[in-house]
Amino acid sequence: MGQTSRVRELARSIIEKGAIARTIIATAESCTGGMVGAALTDIPGSSAVFDRGFITYSNGAKIEMLGVAPAILAAHGAVSEETACAMAKGALIHSPAKIAVSITGIAGPDGGTAEKPVGLVWFGLAIEGAETRVEKRLFKGGRDDIRMQATEKALSLILEAISGQ
Repeated sequence: MGQTSRVRELARSIIEKGAIARTIIATAESCTGGMVGAALTDIPGSSAVFDRGFITYSNGAKIEMLGVAPAILAAHGAVSEETACAMAKGALIHSPAKIAVSITGIAGPDGGTAEKPVGLVWFGLAIEGAETRVEKRLFKGGRDDIRMQATEKALSLILEAISGQ
């Protein structure tokens, strides 16, 4: 199964399971630029599950739209565990969602460093009434590959959260 097919299948499962569980989802995306929200809304019936997506590519957008503290960005940078956590929590706070996923990373081809290489992506998963979970991944490939892998991982996190409710 190709990546596009896998993303479509994950999105379909989220919509089906989310509708049954009456789950409302929000996304907070940086390096994926709305790809997770697009994958969800490609599936008929998504309006029963998906509420909104915040595309917060710049630090200013993260601060204004999600309430990420400027001090977090100054101390840790946009691509960090702390920022991914704050983005997911912010998406939950600024929406009626019960589950929020965040994605922040370096898709390349430029912008990487020894400490934060191209392909580094942080994910946050905030679930109403639970501790926010953060995961780090290092994806390989070009910009499109990294963004698609990050989209797939974010969808997998949402599906796991819905299945665990």
